[in-house]
Amino acid sequence: MALLPILTLPDPILRDVAARVERVDGEVRRLADDMLATMYDAPGIGLAAPQVGISRRLIVLDVSDDDGAARPLVMINPEILHLGDGRRSYEEGCLSIPDVKVEIERPSTLTVAYLDRDGVRQQLDADGLLATAIQHEIDHLDGRLIIDFLSRLKRDIIVRRFRKSART
Repeated sequence: MALLPILTLPDPILRDVAARVERVDGEVRRLADDMLATMYDAPGIGLAAPQVGISRRLIVLDVSDDDGAARPLVMINPEILHLGDGRRSYEEGCLSIPDVKVEIERPSTLTVAYLDRDGVRQQLDADGLLATAIQHEIDHLDGRLIIDFLSRLKRDIIVRRFRKSART
């Protein structure tokens, strides 16, 4: 497994809508494995393919607690089928926007359909942190970032700061 470079703001790939994965093959499985290694190394709890420069609808997650047992989840072409009525606020960070945290209110439960790493269609009911992480990573597939939940003024300040540091 290889560690992949994580793109940061203002890289334009982060704003693209990712293309569907047409076929689950060895190349896609290798990408998922590399993404998991990169996510664990960062460290993070989720990573979307656009964050490593691959504009495809693939996300990896692991929201396991600190009991030492990893529980990686690979979702190819994830689609949210249902969002629950309850809401939950969570302070979210993002590997592509280091050192920025944004309080975001999202539905606290969801049902998602996806292909697993073997190309088998799965459906998952998620709640709590897992539901939040799935929504966050699917946002990446749609070119949406956590700063989009901020006021225009706050968002522009953050974008300016990252553009300035990208030039230096």
